[in-house]
Amino acid sequence: MANKVLVVAEHLDGKLNASTARTVSAAQALSPDAIDIVVLAADPSAVAAQAAQIGGVSRVLAVANPANAHALAQVLGPQVAQLAAGYSHVFGPSTTFGKDLMPVVAALLGVNQVSDLMAVEGSHTFKRPIYAGNAIITVEAPAGQAVVATVRTASWPEAAGGGNAAVEATSADVALPSHTRWIGLAAGGSDRPDLQSARRVVSGGRGVGSEENFRIVYSLADKLGAAVGASRAAVDAGYCPNEMQVGQTGKIIAPELYVAIGISGAIQHLTGIKDAGTIVAINKDPEAAIFEVADIGLVGDLFQLLPELEKALGDA
Repeated sequence: MANKVLVVAEHLDGKLNASTARTVSAAQALSPDAIDIVVLAADPSAVAAQAAQIGGVSRVLAVANPANAHALAQVLGPQVAQLAAGYSHVFGPSTTFGKDLMPVVAALLGVNQVSDLMAVEGSHTFKRPIYAGNAIITVEAPAGQAVVATVRTASWPEAAGGGNAAVEATSADVALPSHTRWIGLAAGGSDRPDLQSARRVVSGGRGVGSEENFRIVYSLADKLGAAVGASRAAVDAGYCPNEMQVGQTGKIIAPELYVAIGISGAIQHLTGIKDAGTIVAINKDPEAAIFEVADIGLVGDLFQLLPELEKALGDA
């Protein structure tokens, strides 16, 4: 079987998610003969055009079907599985989208999925984190069968742009199940950057104290043009919605700057930020675990320090 990779594009409202370019980076590490991207949508033209600009991509397969208007794994899975014929690898991002879809693809192809791929050792040998990122294991997929994997996007940079891949309209002639149907999407609206793709993130923890007090986190984030995250403790306490949670049971992110405010640094939270560029911690407890991983630490009362920090940023 030729060494060819099929990358499943993640998109929403006609915009390609940055996770797709990161997944292409992982595909490039295989040094394959070809990398193709498949875009499944009711009208894939806009997203396909964006995918064609990713460097190193050979073709973009555009699959138009009214059933693909919404990302339902049970609907997309059979189509991806059929299109996977002739490919040695099928990659998707390890986001909510990919974690939902790729196990369906793997099951339909009769193979085990490789999850959270963070490094490529060979065509069928990969590294992935376990135990909340405290250990890295090497896994080897059976030779001679397709590798279906989710890519830990925090471990890979976005592939360069400047590509000019051919866009080919194609179809997947497969029976689509009717037992799953679209009801609606409940999502918090925000003018701030998307948490998983933002270059700067400001997060608040239990130390912020209340939902009302969380406004100081939002205020600093707005000053920095950053996305806003939270620890599980802050989410469980009702300070903010769960889509803001960062960590093992939340979002795994890799911003250039991560500011942790009132976050103690539980290992589950640190799992979500271990690939961040610069970590800044503000906490009144000098023994807080977050200071062990922080590049810059500031010990003090966040309610005094943050207004001073904002003022300094305003004067800069």
